[in-house]
Amino acid sequence: MSITRAQNYQKRGGGLQQVSLSDAAGAVGGRAAELIALDDALNGLAALDEQQARVVELRFFGGLTIEETAEVLGISHATVERDWRAARAWLRREMTREPHES
Repeated sequence: MSITRAQNYQKRGGGLQQVSLSDAAGAVGGRAAELIALDDALNGLAALDEQQARVVELRFFGGLTIEETAEVLGISHATVERDWRAARAWLRREMTREPHES
């Protein structure tokens, strides 16, 4: 099976648009407040329940499955599911809370 130059071009991102670093920083800047809020919320969760915070880190940022997270943390599948569900609810509440609601 022979791969043509056009296929290689597409495979290597040939059709992608180049973006300067300053343009990319501007695009991320709009999400900076969201990222800071998420970091604050995760730190708050870790202060309340370190294991739930670790589950979020492994599942959301690490991309691990429930089974992989259970293995890494040395806890049961059911515990990971319970912690994941509780942590998501807690984070959702924290992320949507008005600043004056403490």
